[in-house]
Amino acid sequence: MSDLSRRQFIKQAATSAAAASLLSATLELHANPLGLPIGCQTWPVRDAIAKDFPGAIKQLAAAGFQNIELCSPVGYEDSGFGGLAKYKGSELRKMLNDWGVACFSSHFGIAELRKDQPSRIAWAQDLGLKQMIVPSLDGPKNPTLDDVKRAADEYNKMGENAAKAGIQQGLHNEGFELSKVNGKRTYDLLLELLDPKLVKFQFQISTINEGYDAAEYFMKYPGRFFSMHVQGWSAATKKIMPVGQDTLDWKKIFTAARTGGVENYFVEMNLDLMKASVPYLRSLKV
Repeated sequence: MSDLSRRQFIKQAATSAAAASLLSATLELHANPLGLPIGCQTWPVRDAIAKDFPGAIKQLAAAGFQNIELCSPVGYEDSGFGGLAKYKGSELRKMLNDWGVACFSSHFGIAELRKDQPSRIAWAQDLGLKQMIVPSLDGPKNPTLDDVKRAADEYNKMGENAAKAGIQQGLHNEGFELSKVNGKRTYDLLLELLDPKLVKFQFQISTINEGYDAAEYFMKYPGRFFSMHVQGWSAATKKIMPVGQDTLDWKKIFTAARTGGVENYFVEMNLDLMKASVPYLRSLKV
């Protein structure tokens, strides 16, 4: 082989190696749906968190979860998270980073925000949160339209306060949100009444058992969602299942989630089911 041919061969080989490396990195980046880190809600491991917070988080990291969603130690004091109150937000952030997980989102009870939203925002900023989510606005079981409007007005103000601090306020869908007013879903009314700039939504996938289809909502209300809680669901057994071992069309859901505006997602089931969901999520490409 001549010197020129040898140089050409080496150059081509180096170029091919670089391309292969880039392709591998690209495939790895997009191995998770939407290229987002696999996240989990910490509510299912609340008992473990109460007993051994470092051990619980390290176990989640070892299972393949790169991003976690916490629950406020104030609003969830009696649910296993009260012990986190002994840490400053900045201390929690460093600990979580050291254990290999990110945390940009947490659930807060609406009652704690009503009582002292400024202090909760300060804690969220200290922790480095970008999203503060309430599971429900806790309105009456059988609301009137005026009840829904009052709840929306109150939460819009909370969303405005959070926005001034650089944090996006969000709303889950449980309880009150699943009620109806004159035959119309309260959830749909809230999507109309809550300011899109001040409040985003976090969709609970398991509400499929109540007739709430995630892909349908993501497509109907583009850009209104920033997160979702992920549960596998079997239409045959009517039971929660590991993601990918169920009957839901996850490619369709995640594709629609892009239109909905979803920026992160959190698997939320018992620990064994969450662990069993990771391999499928690692392989799902959307």
